[in-house]
Amino acid sequence: MNKRSLVSALRWSCAGFAVFLGGCNLDVLSPKGDIGIQEKSLILIATGLMLVVVIPVIAMTLIFAWRYRASNTKATYAPKWSHSTGIEVVVWTIPCIIIAILATLTWRTTHSLDPYKPLESQAKPITIQAVSMDWKWVFIYPDYGVASVNELAFPANVPVNFEITSDSVMNAFFIPQLGSQIYAMAGMETKLHLIANEPGNYAGLSSNYSGEGFSDMHFTAIATSEQGFENWINKAKASQLSLDGQTYHALTQPSEKVPVTYYTNVKPGLFNSIIAQYMGDMKMDKIGSEPAQASAIPSHIDQVKAPE
Repeated sequence: MNKRSLVSALRWSCAGFAVFLGGCNLDVLSPKGDIGIQEKSLILIATGLMLVVVIPVIAMTLIFAWRYRASNTKATYAPKWSHSTGIEVVVWTIPCIIIAILATLTWRTTHSLDPYKPLESQAKPITIQAVSMDWKWVFIYPDYGVASVNELAFPANVPVNFEITSDSVMNAFFIPQLGSQIYAMAGMETKLHLIANEPGNYAGLSSNYSGEGFSDMHFTAIATSEQGFENWINKAKASQLSLDGQTYHALTQPSEKVPVTYYTNVKPGLFNSIIAQYMGDMKMDKIGSEPAQASAIPSHIDQVKAPE
C-alpha cells in the first residue's frame, strides 16, 4: 500500500466513523447540572488516560507493519532477539502509573458522587417520588399532594431528592444532562440527588431494558424558575383526576406511549404502599386494599432501600 492509498483509506475511515456517530445522543457530554459536570470531567479524564496507552499502541502497530513488511529489505532482521530492558520498563511502568491514577480517582469520585449523598445548597430541596411501571413513569410530589405521568418539574438551582422504586420489573432512572443513573426495583427504595444549573427541558428515560414498550419509556424533566414551578404545581392541582387506589391500579396496567397526565389529591402514603406490596408476607393484594397482615407492616417502611 503506497502513501496515497493509506491517506485515502484513513480519510474514508474517518468519514464512516462520523456517519455512525451521527445518530448518537451525546447528552452526557453536554451536562446542565453540577453532578453531570463532575461526571463529564471524570469520563474525559479516564478516557484521556486510556488513550495514553491506546494511541501509541495503534500507531506502533501501523508503523511496525509498514516498516517490517516483507518487501522492505532495509529493515533489520533479528530472529534471535528476545529481550529489551528499556521496553520492559516502558510497558510495565506506564500502565502501573495509569492504574494508580485511575484507582485514586475512582476512590475519590465514588464518595463525592455517591447518589445517596445529599447536595449542599442553601435552597430547600424538593422531594419527588418516582415509580417505574410498564411502560411509563409516575412522579409523586408528597409535599404538594400532586402527581404526574411522564413529566416532572422542579426549580433550577434547587436540589432535587429523588426517592425511586418500581411497580414492575427492574428499570433504571436516568436524566443524562443532569447526571447519574440509578436502578428502580420492586419492594426497594433507591435514592438520587440532582440539581439543574439552568432552566430547560431535559430528556429522561429508563436505561435498563424492561420489555416490549421499553423504547418509548421516556419522560421530560422541566427545570424552571420558582414561579414556573409554582405554576406547574397549580396546573397539576387543577386536574380533574385524583390519584386514589383505584386510579393507581389502572395505571399499573401495561401501556405504551402514555401522554403526560396530571393528578391531584394523591392518596397519602402511596409511595410507601407501593414498596410494601412486594415485601413477602406483608404483601398487599393491590394498592388501596387493606394489607393481608396489617399489623406486620413496619412503621419505618420509608427506610427500606437497596444496598449502596
